[in-house]
Amino acid sequence: MSASVAAVALPARNLSRGALPGFGLSMGYAVLYLSLLVLIPLSALPLKAAGLGWSGFWEVVTEPRVVASYRLSFTTAFIAAAVNVVFGAIVAWILVRYPFPGRRVVDALVDLPFALPTAVAGIVLTSLYAPKGWLGAPLEQWFGLKVAYTPLGICLALIFIGLPFVVRTVQPILTDLDRELEEAAAVLGAGRWVTFRQVILPAITPALLTGFAMAFARSIGEYGSVVFIAGNMPMFSEITPLLIISKLEQYDYAGAAAIATVMLSASFVLLLLINGLQWWQGRRGQARGH
Repeated sequence: MSASVAAVALPARNLSRGALPGFGLSMGYAVLYLSLLVLIPLSALPLKAAGLGWSGFWEVVTEPRVVASYRLSFTTAFIAAAVNVVFGAIVAWILVRYPFPGRRVVDALVDLPFALPTAVAGIVLTSLYAPKGWLGAPLEQWFGLKVAYTPLGICLALIFIGLPFVVRTVQPILTDLDRELEEAAAVLGAGRWVTFRQVILPAITPALLTGFAMAFARSIGEYGSVVFIAGNMPMFSEITPLLIISKLEQYDYAGAAAIATVMLSASFVLLLLINGLQWWQGRRGQARGH
């Protein structure tokens, strides 16, 4: 009897210890690794900016040119993320629900902004939408719409780099969504719009919010794909990352650190929001499972 109890207790004790031994050593290595590569470099930003003093810091980060760059960066990032929520959800829906020739190719192309260097993307977009470009010339001639070297061009670049975040966040949720719920709604007489609004949209809303937050956070710090198409005209199409680079080139390290600290704080808040949305999404998934 005692032997059988020991045989049962032994696996339970081994499972409680975990599959990988050395938690203390692994945890210490992880903390050291993150500290050297992330925490210490990021903490250097506010420390460097602190050399300006509070009044100097406030003066730098509230200059009219800097405030205009904040407004442009956050506004275009918000618009691009909102556009990606709509069209990213449509792309994810098509990839999940409709088999068609070349679907795997389209699915792979969604990840192209991840693989393509952002500077290359910026140069290509600028060439296409410049006043004499393949797309820019007819848009300006036929519709009077100038894309390159305007905030509209910035939005276009940010939409390009932010689309995969929404698609890859929504796609697995749609894959796991039970189609029987849609069929039951149709049997009960619900139309397509009612089914989407009452069945599908509540299920993918957390994923849409997470994708929006991730695309927005990625966009506010984007530099490579935006700097070429923006035109970089002060008070009109000058983004905040460009101002940081300009101050670094002028050896104004404290000023660059001050502006970067503002952007870092905004990104940190967005990361907290993303984690909260992911936690909420996980809780909703567990509730549906039960």
